[in-house]
Amino acid sequence: MGAVGVEHRERAGPSEARQVGRGRGATALVVLVLLVTLLVVALASVAVGARPVAAGTVLDALFDPHGTPDERLIRESRLPRTGLGLVAGAALGLAGALMQSLTRNPLADPGILGVNAGASAAVVVAIGFAGLQTFTGYVWFALIGAAAVAGLVHLLGAAGPGGATPTRLVLAGMAVAAALTALTSAVLLIRPDVFDAFRFWTVGSLAGRDATVLWQVLPFLGAGALLAAAVTRPLDAMAIGEDGAAALGARVGMTRLSGALAVTLLCGAVTAAVGPIAFVGLAVPHLARALGGFAHARTFGYSAALGALLLLSADVLGRWSARPAELEVGIVTAFLGAPALMILSRRARLRRP
Repeated sequence: MGAVGVEHRERAGPSEARQVGRGRGATALVVLVLLVTLLVVALASVAVGARPVAAGTVLDALFDPHGTPDERLIRESRLPRTGLGLVAGAALGLAGALMQSLTRNPLADPGILGVNAGASAAVVVAIGFAGLQTFTGYVWFALIGAAAVAGLVHLLGAAGPGGATPTRLVLAGMAVAAALTALTSAVLLIRPDVFDAFRFWTVGSLAGRDATVLWQVLPFLGAGALLAAAVTRPLDAMAIGEDGAAALGARVGMTRLSGALAVTLLCGAVTAAVGPIAFVGLAVPHLARALGGFAHARTFGYSAALGALLLLSADVLGRWSARPAELEVGIVTAFLGAPALMILSRRARLRRP
């Protein structure tokens, strides 16, 4: 009997190895396709605008420190804009995946749960009453606003029997976001003189952001990404339940706190830099899990890549469709994301992250 078992394992071994190899090969292929697509979209982002430029000019601008006016336009405006779109989209995709995992809510999203609205309202107050006009000035307001609203929505959603169900969290987030939208409108009515300071910012846009904003936002996003990476293993353990995760040695409370801090850093910094952008964090994690399964390390990695791809593609589409003017990226993502929300909400059986 023992010999039969040994022979069976020897026969099964190569087959299992081939399956593992095919799985790794498929993963490598997906990663390669994502990277190539990101590169193509990034080049399109640099080339497309009110004044289109040739591909050769784009390449020359990367190496010529002086160059033609088109090359200076690329270096000083379009390259920073493309870089900011990449990191902002990656941060929003990662934040959405993290929120869906922490709340076990497939409809969780920084916009739907009011986190973006909290950051936006805080920035509007900072611009209207504190006179702040730069990212450095109001980023801390955005972080505080995002954290406060995240805590408030969770408290409202957890009130009553049954705790914080997905439906309650969504309803609480929408109610808080509506109240904060009213606050923003009130500030506009009270201080019409500052309307121009944030009228483009408040719809979400990458236009007009230079390299300074990109370098200033990177430390916050980097810290948020590191915190998200640190909680991947505990979140895998929490997928079997909090009691089981605690038995495996996971620190559930610390994991939730670290995850919430990561979401605050990612959403608050992006909102301060480019304004509120909705729906990226909602749809992207579902695509990421379809590509890489439910292991959080893969989900987070794919979500970051897909978020960058979606946001930058939306920005290119907004510039291409309305030339010589442009549609702000927040408007384009709203057009793309609203159908995604309706499709997800109508699915009868959503798999929990």
